Amino acid sequence: MVAHSSAQSVDSFADLRALYAEQIATPEFQASFGDPIPLSIIEPGDEPGEHDMPEPFAAQAECGGIIATIFDLFNDTRLAPLSAEIAWGFVNSFHFVAGKLERREDALAAEVGEMVRRMDMSEVFNSELEEKQLLCQSTAEQRAAIECMRDYAAEMYRTQSGWPWSPARGSRASSASTASQIAAQDFLRERALDARERYLPQGPVVVFSGPAQWHDWEMLWRRLDEIRARVPHMTLVTTGQRKGADAIAAAWAGRSETRVPVVAFGLYGTGRKTAFTRNRKLAELRPVEAVVCEGSGLQANLYQTLRQANVPIHAFRKTDQAPEKESAVRRPTAHGAMKAARGDPMFAAA
Repeated sequence: MVAHSSAQSVDSFADLRALYAEQIATPEFQASFGDPIPLSIIEPGDEPGEHDMPEPFAAQAECGGIIATIFDLFNDTRLAPLSAEIAWGFVNSFHFVAGKLERREDALAAEVGEMVRRMDMSEVFNSELEEKQLLCQSTAEQRAAIECMRDYAAEMYRTQSGWPWSPARGSRASSASTASQIAAQDFLRERALDARERYLPQGPVVVFSGPAQWHDWEMLWRRLDEIRARVPHMTLVTTGQRKGADAIAAAWAGRSETRVPVVAFGLYGTGRKTAFTRNRKLAELRPVEAVVCEGSGLQANLYQTLRQANVPIHAFRKTDQAPEKESAVRRPTAHGAMKAARGDPMFAAA
């Protein structure tokens, strides 16, 4: 009898532990929602105040619930074909707001930097500097929270639709400095390091490039999974297109189970040689591997450039893709892997 009671206690404890685990937000939500700064400014012009963040688990549950509810509501009705479009819009709204907050944060950081350089010792100036810095920190906190919700909603979208989500269109303190100015300089230094890690992260580089028209994402995700298994601390550098193969690769990098830093190495400047200069600079990053999908002469030139640099290349032809109508309706869990891409084809010269 005693033994039976003990076993019951163990089972109950296990159930309780499982229930508790279900009520705990993932580390991403804990980091973005669980430890807010003591004072924050919600809108420019507001007074600093003690404002709570949404509870981490509730934020995660409701964020995922919005996307799941859309698919559940439309399922088996004449609106079912529209569920993915509506859900995509919800995810994109998070992405749009995150971008707006990031631009505001950048502008505020520039203003803080300019104020630090002015070296005004007055009390009024230092009060303005502290408030401007707090506004920038508050905006950064808002951005991180919205980005966290966007990434989770994007993963829910992928789970429900079977397709990855992608957006429509990414000091020295002087001895005469006051305490406020030194704190602001430390803040800017920390923010610069965070931005550099987000946009220029360290780690072995894997280059990815493909055309704007590409539908078989599962084939590319499988190959990227294989590369990441060999290069766990990789940084993915794409050629920055917002649709097609590059968007598929960026969506793979943003998955919660992947979390690979991604840098969009887009085209900057004008002229016919801009893209070919970009390809040369990609090779100068000394990538450890590369994935190149058949596209235009730019992809062909990148293939040749990387090959001359002795970079191992995973090359995919357009014909290696699964049929588009089949790929568009199946879900990742419903079918086995399709035929892998062929080895190392030579694309046509640029």
